Amino acid sequence: MEQARPRAASDPELSVPVVRVPAQVARGDSGPAARGEHTHSEPPAPGVVPVLVQRHSVRGQILEALRAALVGGELEPGEVYSAPALAARFGVSATPVREAMQQLAHEGAVEVVPNRGFRVAERSAGELAELIEIRSLLEVPVMLRLARTVPAGQWATLRPLAEATVTAAARGDITAYVDADRAFHGAILALSGNRQLVMVADDLHRRSQWPLATGPVHVRRADLIADAAEHTALLDALVAQDLTVVSSLVREHFNGAQS
Repeated sequence: MEQARPRAASDPELSVPVVRVPAQVARGDSGPAARGEHTHSEPPAPGVVPVLVQRHSVRGQILEALRAALVGGELEPGEVYSAPALAARFGVSATPVREAMQQLAHEGAVEVVPNRGFRVAERSAGELAELIEIRSLLEVPVMLRLARTVPAGQWATLRPLAEATVTAAARGDITAYVDADRAFHGAILALSGNRQLVMVADDLHRRSQWPLATGPVHVRRADLIADAAEHTALLDALVAQDLTVVSSLVREHFNGAQS
């Protein structure tokens, strides 16, 4: 239901794919890092297949790739990354990278370091706990209300979203899992008809997926599978209008995201 929970041991089978964009789709100011800028760039993962995209979608493609890199721990908290270095990594010009990083700065994921680039935010366990508390205060009452008012048949439309999290968990694909997780939660909250609530909750959900200052998240495949199973259990409880189970599942899962 949430992003993979931090664990002491890692699973070597877990995958965090890196999305690369071919240079021919974005021309402009690409090239070596600007003089004086810190460059922090590792070579792309072997075997990565470039994703062909249209020019107008380059910025969005890069933004999603950077978000995936944050979730997967490839962009480390406290490190400074220059736009030209990241552009070289993704095979595009520096312009869409700067635009995407500015969006991440607006969201609080990174901060601008003048004449150097962008520093990945160092989030503490206390900040994560605060995000989890706010999400619980927002989402639990809404889900309880929806459990009382939404027809059982309407919940069936969300079953494929729950199954998508199960599939991603079975593959050990963390990036796909957290995306499917957010889509599932967003779809539930959308049934409230409150678009502002959906946007606020999605922002909180995304921010709760960023890595802690202590380092990248390590997760076992079994933990992902257990979390994904909570989605289908939640749907069953919503269909049955079992308010006690709905409340227990959501609260327990949110608390588990901190462990």
